[in-house]
Amino acid sequence: MKTKSAVRLIVVILLIAAFGALAICGLSIGAFEIKPIAEGISQGLDLRGGVSAVYEAKDEGQDDFASLLSGTMEVLRNRLTNQGYTEATVTQQGTNRIRIEIPDVNDPNEILNIIGQPAKLEFVDEEGNVIMDGSCVKKAEAGTLEGAYVVQFELNDEGTDLFAEATANNIGKIIYINLDGETISNPTVNSAIPGGSGYIEGQFDYDYANQLAMLIQSGALPLDIEQLEVRTISATLGEDALSTSVTASIIGVALVLLFMLIMYRLPGIVADLALLIYILIDLFLLAIIPGVQLTLPGIAGIVLSIGMAVDANCIIFERVKEELKAGKTTRAAVESGFKRAFSAILDSNITTIIAGVVLMLFGAGSIKGFAITLTIGVVVSMFTAIVITRFLMRTFVGLNITKRSLYGVKEVEK
Repeated sequence: MKTKSAVRLIVVILLIAAFGALAICGLSIGAFEIKPIAEGISQGLDLRGGVSAVYEAKDEGQDDFASLLSGTMEVLRNRLTNQGYTEATVTQQGTNRIRIEIPDVNDPNEILNIIGQPAKLEFVDEEGNVIMDGSCVKKAEAGTLEGAYVVQFELNDEGTDLFAEATANNIGKIIYINLDGETISNPTVNSAIPGGSGYIEGQFDYDYANQLAMLIQSGALPLDIEQLEVRTISATLGEDALSTSVTASIIGVALVLLFMLIMYRLPGIVADLALLIYILIDLFLLAIIPGVQLTLPGIAGIVLSIGMAVDANCIIFERVKEELKAGKTTRAAVESGFKRAFSAILDSNITTIIAGVVLMLFGAGSIKGFAITLTIGVVVSMFTAIVITRFLMRTFVGLNITKRSLYGVKEVEK
């Protein structure tokens, strides 16, 4: 039993060292590569720098406003993704506002022009009747025709039928292509076009044709939006904030490790090992869970969840000390202490998780970043307190380390 426990303890220490080295340095074997956690964790706008904008959607009184707002957000995501800003985030703020955060931008003004462009595309006949709108466009891209840049487009099934009928009924007439109420092309229909494809020509250069194609493919915004706020964050500010926050976190964790060691002695060593495992698991989850970005409030959430992880250990160890003082053996005291502490740990963590989930669902921006890291941290802290700490305590007991003074309790006088 003693040998088995010693092997378990050695394996745990080696795993902590191995995963710690992997987290710091990463691993590269041929084509297989694991990036260091510092590179794998996506950083938010406040750490990387970029631009943040808030828009307000109009016509809030419509019956299907919520679905229209959701559709508007999706169009904005598509526009940014099509332009290469794949890490941009578009989130709802309140009931009628949209927050857009774009890290690592070179030209904020250009991005905001793309976001703010309503892109209301309409195909209109000479009588002023709208034949179809931009939602019927399936694909649009810049191309060339006889040496000139054009926008080539393909229509969906609905658009194909509408366009075929309109061109058949308007041979010899003009079909106006309007963008935001302005005519960008006015071709004359020479014959019916049943194939569902066509092009827009004009005096375009490549950049204009490419941007126009992107706006057309994104479709019309379901709602009109008004820009309320634009905020630019420099990368230098983010780097300084990250460096300061990481330093503060390291100092805080070191003090917690020292406090637990002094206060609880042998259980303090267990708590320190469990805390190191907690930190590694937490950071790995932040690196691999899609959509999670580390922000300054997010760092605060991590540090707070570390405190909650230690708090759970304190509850457990105090219960163990009470059982030892009652005269139980070390093994019995450990088992009984965990059972008595379980309900208190579960209740406190569940209530925090509920609060975190509510903040994630209804919060935005920095509040949501804080809620995500806090919730992940609390869930991991429950696992380490209930599973890892218990495993390590049983391991030390299995080593016949049962001297009561090592658990912070005076020896019983014989």
